[in-house]
Amino acid sequence: MVSVVQACAKLGSLHRAKEVDGYIREMNVARNVIVDTAMIDMFAKCGSIELAKEIFDSMRVKNVISWSAMIAAYGYHGRGTEALGLFPMMLASGVTPNEITYVSLLYACSHSGLVDDGLRIFSSMKNDYSLKPDVSHYTCMVDLLGRAGKLDEALKLIEESDIDKDQGLWGALLGACRIHKNTDLAERAVRSLLEMKSDNPGHYVLLSNIYANAGRWDEVARVRGLMTQRKLKKLPGWTWVEVNGEVHRFGTSDGSHPRSKEIYSFLNSLLERLEAAGYVPDTDFALHDVDEEVKKGTLSMHSEKLALAYSLLATPEGTPIRMTKNLRICGDCHSFVKFASAVTERAVVMRDASRFHHFQGGTCSCNNYW
Repeated sequence: MVSVVQACAKLGSLHRAKEVDGYIREMNVARNVIVDTAMIDMFAKCGSIELAKEIFDSMRVKNVISWSAMIAAYGYHGRGTEALGLFPMMLASGVTPNEITYVSLLYACSHSGLVDDGLRIFSSMKNDYSLKPDVSHYTCMVDLLGRAGKLDEALKLIEESDIDKDQGLWGALLGACRIHKNTDLAERAVRSLLEMKSDNPGHYVLLSNIYANAGRWDEVARVRGLMTQRKLKKLPGWTWVEVNGEVHRFGTSDGSHPRSKEIYSFLNSLLERLEAAGYVPDTDFALHDVDEEVKKGTLSMHSEKLALAYSLLATPEGTPIRMTKNLRICGDCHSFVKFASAVTERAVVMRDASRFHHFQGGTCSCNNYW
C-alpha cells in the first residue's frame, strides 16, 4: 500500500488519493508510521494540505520523517509560517531533527520569502545540532537568497562553501537570475554549468530567456545553436486536468482536443472579460523577436490557459479546478489565472514543477513569490 500511495502522490490526482485512502480504511490496512507518513506526502502532493494535516494530527506515533514530511508539505504549498511553527512542536515532542528536516525547513523559507528565518535555521543546523550542510541545503539557501534578489550573497555562499558543487546548485542561481534579469551573473552560472558538461536543456533555455528579455537576439540564436549542436531539446510544456475521472492534456497552441474550437472560442471571450477587469498580457514572457500583437497571440495559447478554459467549460459552476503543469508556470499565465479566479468566482489549484499555487478571488497563495 505504501507503493500505491507513493505512485498516487506522483500522479497528483486528489480523486485517486481519496480512493486509495478509502480503500485503506475499508480494508482495515494496518496504519503505522510508515503508511501514515506516505499518506501525508500523497495528500499534500495531490493538492490538499488539509487532508495531509488530518492524517498527521491523527498519528499516535510520529518520527522525524513524519514531522519532516508535514513541514515539507506546508513548504510547497507556500505556507512557510506554518512550516516553521511545526519545528518547535517537533522539538518539544522529543524528536531530534535530521538533515531531511532542515531541507524541508529551508525549502519552506525559500518559497515564502522568509530570508531571515532561513539564515537563522541554516546557522542552527550547524551550531545547535552539529549537522554538516550538504549540497541540497546550500541549494535551498542559494534559492532563498536568489529569489529575494540577494544574488551577490547567493554567489558568495556558493564560492565560499566547501561542498562538491553540482548542477542543481548553479541551476538555482541561474533561475534567480531569470527572475531578476541579471544577465552577467547568469553567464557566470552557465560557465560553471558548462564546465560540468551540463546536458540539462533547461539551463540553456533559462539563459536564452534571459537574453531574450534583454533584447539580445544574437545571443539567443547562439544559445539555441549550441543546444542544436549538443542535440538538446527544450522540454515542451504540458498542463493536465482531470474531469470526471478522465485526464486531459494540453500543450501550447494545442488543437488536438475534441472540443478544441469551443475551447478557443471560450478562451477568447474569457480574455476579453479579464482585460476589462484589468488584466494586461505581459509580453516579456513571449520570448520571440516579433511584434507585440504576435506576442500577445502566442501568450493567449499557453497550455495553462487552454486547460483552464476547458475546465471552466466542463465542470459545474463553483467547483474548484485542479491543474498540473510539468514546468514552472509562466508569469503571464500566473496573472491570467489570478484574474480568472476573481472574474469566474472559481478556486484554482495548480501544481507546477516548483510548488502549489492556490488561486482564489484574484490572489494566489504564493504572493507572487515562486
